[in-house]
Amino acid sequence: MSVVVAVKPSARKRNAKVGRLVAAEGTRHAFGSRAAAERWAESLSTGDGHVWIAAAHPADDDDVDCYLVSRATNAKLEAAYDKRRRRLRGGEGGKQQSLGGAE
Repeated sequence: MSVVVAVKPSARKRNAKVGRLVAAEGTRHAFGSRAAAERWAESLSTGDGHVWIAAAHPADDDDVDCYLVSRATNAKLEAAYDKRRRRLRGGEGGKQQSLGGAE
């Protein structure tokens, strides 16, 4: 039994190894089993952005069994969230000021 995995854009954006793999070998890869595909995804995740195998929806028109996916995030937005969270917890001064500098 062959399991065909297509690489989603989110995985390419989040993981540099996946991006290089797609550039060299394309977006579709065949494996002997889903377990083999999951081991492949795990090996791609080491030291880089986390990627995993997700089953294709039964109504999906694409001729694949699974997708290699990730959560494409904006690191700048995540950092902004962390900064706000620290401020609300009282870290880094904890004092919030208006944009005009007046209190």
